[in-house]
Order: sequence, then structure tokens, then C-alpha cells
Amino acid sequence: MQIEKSSVIIGLKKPVRILHVTDSHVALTDERDDERKRALANRFGSPDREKYLYEQAEYAGRNCDLLVHTGDLTDFVSHANTEFAREILKNEKIFFIAGNHDYSQYVGEAWEDKAYRMNSYMQMGGGFGVPMFFNSRIVGGVNIVGIDDSYYLFEDWQLWRLKRDVSKGYPVILAVHDPIFEESLYRYHRQRLPDEPTYLVGCDEEHLLPYSEFRAVQQRPDQPTLRMIEYIKSEPAIKAVLAGHLHFSYVSEIRPGLPQFVTGGGYNGVARELTVI
Repeated sequence: MQIEKSSVIIGLKKPVRILHVTDSHVALTDERDDERKRALANRFGSPDREKYLYEQAEYAGRNCDLLVHTGDLTDFVSHANTEFAREILKNEKIFFIAGNHDYSQYVGEAWEDKAYRMNSYMQMGGGFGVPMFFNSRIVGGVNIVGIDDSYYLFEDWQLWRLKRDVSKGYPVILAVHDPIFEESLYRYHRQRLPDEPTYLVGCDEEHLLPYSEFRAVQQRPDQPTLRMIEYIKSEPAIKAVLAGHLHFSYVSEIRPGLPQFVTGGGYNGVARELTVI
């Protein structure tokens, strides 16, 4: 297990320690799944994905106030994956918000939208037994707010819920799966993987130009998404953003004073310990 350490200074009387884990991509199947789904279990990543997640949960239990998991806990929808997710998320020290793979049936076989997501959610018997689209929890004087942006979009009802959480008067740490667009992260991703889109929420048309038509349509922001991003940038109560999805680590600022911590793949044992002071 590899733990990166970061901090945010917001003036708390007592530090709050968060272990940020993302993109575990647990890939379990059994005889209840078809051959095509069973083949996905060896798609990529370490064979120790579940072991790393247990280690991360154990470390958080001993050293942190909360483990915040920002999605892709599972790699695709299967009976065994759903059972695993439901069991580990019974741990009260784990806070979860969903990623796109948590709803994925066969990984990229179809256009994924709200209808696709809800079909998977219902197939799982109501998801993983915890809130998946919007979640919040107050820990040690900090409000952890998770918002599902796994299809590169926010919805107006999520903005309404976020404003309601902000009105509680606590500093907010925002947890999302897909990172929010920021110029230096965009450039770093393009340099690192020049043939791929950057998978960031809120890219404008100029930054979408290098994308294929499919990826541009997939990741083009709509008006509710732009309203959410503008609110996140302008709301002083929001102190930091935790994100994943990219499978590498990067720290930058969405605006001056608002850091965004992208953490690498949990499937490789990577986690970030964030101390909020």
C-alpha cells in the first residue's frame, strides 16, 4: 500500500484525517455471471485489488476519522461485486460516492446515461445499500459531501442539495469521481496521454477540440453542470475537492485557495491521507 500525504489548512480546532481512496476496480465474478462478464475479471490492474481495499480500510480505522471512496469501487456490475461492495460499505468509517464503473455492465458496450445508470442501480437491488448519487456526513466539524458526476455531468437537484448542505454552516470537503476541469491538470493529462481525452468535467469547446467526436459529445458540459461548477468555484465554504477516475495522482487548484486532490488507483494500492487542520 502506498500512502501519499497532503493537508488543507482551514482553521479547525482539532485536525480531521481523511483517507482518500478511489478506483479500486474490484472485479469478482462467479457461476451466476456469463462468460463475457467473467472475462472482464482479468481486464487490468493488480490481482490484489480486494486485499488493498481491506488494507486501506484497516489503516483508516486505526489512523483516520474517515475513509472517503470516490467511486469505481467495482469494475462492472456482477452479483459478486455487488455483494462485496454492500459488505465492505457496512463499515461506518467508509464514506462512498459512485463512479461510472459501479454502474457499468460490460465496460463500454453501450452509451451510458441516466437510464443506463438506473437500470444497473435497480439490477443491483438498489445499488450498494448506501447513497450513490449524493451523500453527506459531518465528521469532526467538517462536512464531507459526495456528488456523483460519473458521466461528466451534474444535475440541478444535486446543486440544490449541495446548497442545503452548505447552509449547515460547516466547512465542506467535496468528493466527486470525475475531476473538475482546471488548466494545469488538463495540460498535464494531455502531455502524459496525448492520444486520450482528459476526462474532466466542464471542458469548454476550445479544450474539447482535440477529442474524438464521441468523447466530445460524452464530456461536453450542459447548463446544470456549468451552474454547479460556477457555484463550487464561488462558494467559500467549499475548502477542497477529492477526485479520482484518472488513475494517477495530481494536486492543483480549481481557483486560488480551492485545491483539488486527484488520487491514483486504489487497485494499485494508492491512497491519500488528507489532514484538514
